[in-house]
Amino acid sequence: MVKKAVCLISGGLDSCVASFIAKENGYEIYALSFHYEQRHKKELLCAKRIAKAVGAKNHITLDIDFNTIAGSSLLTASQGGIRDHDLENIGGDIPSTYVPARNTVFLSLALAYAETIDADAIFLGVNAVDFSGYPDCRPEYIQAYQKMANLATKRGVEGRPIIIMTPLLHFTKSEIIKTGLKLKIPFENTWSCYRGKEKACGRCDSCVLRLKGFKDAGVEDPVHYDFYPAWYKT
Repeated sequence: MVKKAVCLISGGLDSCVASFIAKENGYEIYALSFHYEQRHKKELLCAKRIAKAVGAKNHITLDIDFNTIAGSSLLTASQGGIRDHDLENIGGDIPSTYVPARNTVFLSLALAYAETIDADAIFLGVNAVDFSGYPDCRPEYIQAYQKMANLATKRGVEGRPIIIMTPLLHFTKSEIIKTGLKLKIPFENTWSCYRGKEKACGRCDSCVLRLKGFKDAGVEDPVHYDFYPAWYKT
């Protein structure tokens, strides 16, 4: 019997690697992305490319208007700008780019989709090491969600729970990139920048963490940046 997995693909580096890990482990991939009124759509274009590259059986993009229910500097309705942090200050507090309950909403829809197609797992690229401090990326959150999912679904009640797979949860960014290199992932088709301009900004938390990961992995990031921190080139 074919194993099925719903893979949450944002267009970013981490979700891309997680989806390729699912493929490597023999899962048939059903990609799920979200247009949630984020500032730009460039990551969704990348999500389409990633879904194609990983050989997804199907790719669905759901529309959710987070502007009506949540506040975040990542959203189109935000009146505030995205605040940049130096590398050493990232993760010290919960930044303005945090979208309230985003992963809970996304996982709930992924859970419904997974149970509908009788999928065995949901893969997502959350990371609790080199991350921006979002509370819904922590191990205890994933553990709690798994317990809830077991109680909330027919499969869970019948003893066939849908497993929440977070293969990158305890990886450093450089370890994620090295894993991606082994899986021959097209990193040029991924997008991490919060701003979504022609080039990645190189200044937002997501860009800084990504660049640090590539530097530590000893390889050049194929994505072009408008700005490179001094430490990246040294």
